[in-house]
Amino acid sequence: MRTFTKIESEVGEFYLVAQNKKLQAIHIGEEDFLRIEEVASLKEDPNDELLVECKRQLRQYFAGERTTFNLPIAQTGTKFQISVWNSLLEIPFGATKSYQEVANMIGRPKAVRAVGQANKANKFPIIVPCHRVIGKNQTLTGYAGSRVEIKDWLLKIEGAAFKHNGNKEN
Repeated sequence: MRTFTKIESEVGEFYLVAQNKKLQAIHIGEEDFLRIEEVASLKEDPNDELLVECKRQLRQYFAGERTTFNLPIAQTGTKFQISVWNSLLEIPFGATKSYQEVANMIGRPKAVRAVGQANKANKFPIIVPCHRVIGKNQTLTGYAGSRVEIKDWLLKIEGAAFKHNGNKEN
């Protein structure tokens, strides 16, 4: 049985989905959750042990008290996508890499656009930190579609240096 719960944040709700004691996805907002999940096949369970632990770790992260996550995730994708997602896990809290740098990290320097598409397909935002990937000129680019304000908020939590609207921020 697939279960879900939600957690509130400064930038909206995050929907957490689990099955077989593994996190299956984190959806940013109800619209994404309803568009991607077969809601009729899900059971809302705010007491699911894994979902409770995920909420605890996310709250710690949002409060600036957690820099890494320790959660079992069901990571599925192409070999290329998984290589990108694994490289994201190597970007430290508070640091950023450009899409070009991630392409170089996986040994595919010409695959910059494909790295962007793999980031977009990441089912575990925050936990697999695709928000730490920014433009080559240190500016923010799309996140979860076009919601750059979420990327901005997450990077501010981490104290990462980047430019937004031409201004350097911390």
